[in-house]
Amino acid sequence: MSQAAENNEIERAEKKRLATSAQFLSFTLGNEEYGVDILSVQEIRSWEPVSRIPNVPSYEKGVVNLRGAIVPIIDLRERFHLGHGQYSALTVVMVLQALIGDKTRVMGVVVDAVSNVIDVDKKSVQSAPNFGSKVSTEYINGLITVNGRMVMLLDVNKLLKLDGVDDVED
Repeated sequence: MSQAAENNEIERAEKKRLATSAQFLSFTLGNEEYGVDILSVQEIRSWEPVSRIPNVPSYEKGVVNLRGAIVPIIDLRERFHLGHGQYSALTVVMVLQALIGDKTRVMGVVVDAVSNVIDVDKKSVQSAPNFGSKVSTEYINGLITVNGRMVMLLDVNKLLKLDGVDDVED
């Protein structure tokens, strides 16, 4: 087989793998592990104090100036009603971006710790279970098992949608 044919074969195999797999950045909140599509992660920063904004829900911690852009910061632990954790040296802010309608939204989410990058075969993703109308699973895209651990895959577009802001048509 010629070098060009071999390179084409390798390229086709890689395209097929990319079509059937995805990468997620995993992180922890308490004892639970979550993942977000790695393509939505803009950067990971250590926790730093924020400028508080009055009259916002308790999970909205405030804003930071990120290279000239004002970025809201939310605490995912509080957003998911998991209680307030103590911020430590492992606490990080994942700066995520999502497409909401036709606008790009950038927001920081406080998590207990970032774990690692997970390669996922899209066929292995299981849908979120239905717990009835009293329990919201709207942010969960699916569940996967990695090394015996359950990882909840989050929908960043739904996660970064702000209550009362994004429901109004322009």
